[in-house]
Amino acid sequence: MSYETLLAIHKFTVVMTLSLFLLRGAWRMMDSPMMNKKWVKIVPHINDTLLIAAAIGMLVVAGLNPLQHNWILAKIIALLAYIALGTIAIKRGKTALQRNLAYVGALAVFGYIVAVAFSKQVLPL
Repeated sequence: MSYETLLAIHKFTVVMTLSLFLLRGAWRMMDSPMMNKKWVKIVPHINDTLLIAAAIGMLVVAGLNPLQHNWILAKIIALLAYIALGTIAIKRGKTALQRNLAYVGALAVFGYIVAVAFSKQVLPL
């Protein structure tokens, strides 16, 4: 698969990840019964798997080693923080305050990841 195709898949799944996270976060805050729908529990994981697969594919096709490019390593570390905060925000947070703080934190980390992707700098500002 070409780098351009993988990049297009990656960009699309990034938009879907953010959209699904915003939607699930809003439903969680409203205690919506939508959170119990099977597709709500499955689709985000499928999308995120495609996102990561496309990212790995781009690294392979471009011959990039994250250990040689600090900005890529920063994105990977930030991704782990986003996942941790996201799971607290959506399902593991014990109180509304914990969930809301984790939600805001996850969105901030997501913004950092996007900024790093565009700037290709560990400190994009």
